[in-house]
Parts: sequence; structure tokens; C-alpha cells
Amino acid sequence: MPIIEITSLAEPGVQMFSTLTEAQLRNRLEPERGIFIAESPKVIRVALQAGFEPVALLCEARHLTGDAADIVASLPDQLPVYTGPRELLAQLTGYTLTRGVLCAMRRPKPAEVSAVCAGARRVAVVDGVVDTTNIGAIFRSAAALGIDAVLLTPSSCDPLNRRAVRVSMGSVFLVPWTWVDAELQSLRELGFRTAAMALTDQSVSIDHPVLRSEPKLAIVLGTEGDGLSNEAIARADYVVRIPMAHGVDSLNVAAASAVAFWELVKRDTP
Repeated sequence: MPIIEITSLAEPGVQMFSTLTEAQLRNRLEPERGIFIAESPKVIRVALQAGFEPVALLCEARHLTGDAADIVASLPDQLPVYTGPRELLAQLTGYTLTRGVLCAMRRPKPAEVSAVCAGARRVAVVDGVVDTTNIGAIFRSAAALGIDAVLLTPSSCDPLNRRAVRVSMGSVFLVPWTWVDAELQSLRELGFRTAAMALTDQSVSIDHPVLRSEPKLAIVLGTEGDGLSNEAIARADYVVRIPMAHGVDSLNVAAASAVAFWELVKRDTP
């Protein structure tokens, strides 16, 4: 593949790493032309192994024969590999956190809910969560704790946001996910019952036996500040709470997701 040494971040082909915003990378007008950025050799390897298509690589020269040697060797022959001195690449925001390797990859076409949930028994629904760190952490817990799929309402943060990918340590490439309507009608048509994580007078404890007995359950998680809307709670089949101590009323949504995934997936295992 061509190795291209750069002297400026404004050079043609490098803008995707240096100047394009997340919205421009996502390319809502032409989704099939959208890209995302994966950072660090470990995350890039996970994405490649999951079948994501690389577009270009950017790394320090020393990584061509070092940390990224196996990645470079696996790339298509004509894929451009940009390289430059650390002093130049350090001008990229957050570059020092990437271990010196960035890969632009093609965004996949959004999948249908039915395809993502085929064979699934436990799915997570992310409703209006906008913090990239929380999205990444939710995906990491989902992958680690056995959630079959993640569905996001349109008001949620994009899982392929650069920071979300980094925080997830590549877990966004391991768990099937797609977008879902806020009413979750398509999930209900697939036979899922919904469990809204919220504190109300009607909520049941997360270890309630009825939750364990559901063959197909969707765990619905709400926004960082206000949680789920009254409408979302009213539409749910169950309202579920995590018991608290010391007067604490709730957990951060990422922490709550880990508790919910562990309890519900673990209890569902014979």
C-alpha cells in the first residue's frame, strides 16, 4: 500500500482525521459515504476483525514497523497510509491518547431492528443518552455481560462517535446495534417485553422473579439528567429499580446499565 509522508494536517486526504466534525464524518445527507475514526491499535484490530472496511490509516512512522505493523500488513494494497512526525500529529485533539494510530473506516448501512434482534433474548434500549462517555461505557458493559443487541432512539448519541468508540474499547464493533423508534413498536412486534429502569411508586426490584422468567426482555435506559420520560415509563411493561443504600437515589446511567445487564442476563442463564 502507498506510504504517504505528510508535512501538514491540511494536506489532501488527511482532513478526515484533522478538520472534519463528527457531523461531517457521519454525512447524514449521504450515509453510504460516511466514515468514522477508530483510535489505537487495539480498537482498530477489533474493528477490522469485525469486518469493518478501512479507508485510510494515519500513524507515526515508528508504528509502521512497531505497534501497527500487523495492521498495515492486513490492509488492502491501494489503501493510503499517512505518516508524519509526532510533533505534527500531536496537533490532533486527543492524539496523545491514541497510541499513535488512527484509522478512518466506512460506516455500515444501518441494519433493520428485526435483523439485529434475530435470536436475541436480552437487548438494551438506549433512550436519549447523549454523553459519548456513557454510550461507550454502556456498550462495553453490554459486550462484557452478554447483552445480545443494543438499540438506540434517534435522540441518542451516535455509537460511532470518536470518543464513544474509544471509551468502549471497540465494544461497539462486537455487539449488534441499530436505531429504533422511540415508541419501540418494532420491538414489541418481535415479542419483546420492556423493562424501564426508573424510580416510581410502581417499580419492582431488579431481582424480581417475573423479570427472570421473561423469554425476551428489552432493558430501557434513559437520559443522564432526567432519566426516562413519563411517556416512555407509561409504555413499558415493567418499571424496574435498583435497590439503593445510604440515601442515594440513583446511579449514573452507565453504572446502572452494568448492574442491570449483570442481574438480568445472569439470572436468565440456566
